[in-house]
Amino acid sequence: MQHKRIERIGNQIRSEISDIIARRLNDPRIGFVTVTAVEVSEDLRHAKVFVSIYGDEKVKIQTMKGLKSASGLIRGEIGHRVRIKFTPEINFIMDTSMEKAEHVVSILEGLDKGEK
Repeated sequence: MQHKRIERIGNQIRSEISDIIARRLNDPRIGFVTVTAVEVSEDLRHAKVFVSIYGDEKVKIQTMKGLKSASGLIRGEIGHRVRIKFTPEINFIMDTSMEKAEHVVSILEGLDKGEK
């Protein structure tokens, strides 16, 4: 039962953070960001927010800096929007799974072309 609640809260936080990034943040360092997942600790004190960032390495670094500097504002917004006893500390983590998937697809396409 507790696991379902934590998962539900994580999904709600993911949705709210996506909205906050899209509508509230005006930091020019922040590029095109997708919140892919949120993992909330059992005690609800910490949240790992996985983000996928579109752009080159420089854009990704600048976006991560912007997100980290905005984490206090985002945490405050979460505190207002999500009804939980404690508002978790937010830690942004780069999600590279999409890039890895694209790399695997390109390798497979190369193998497919090599066979023909």
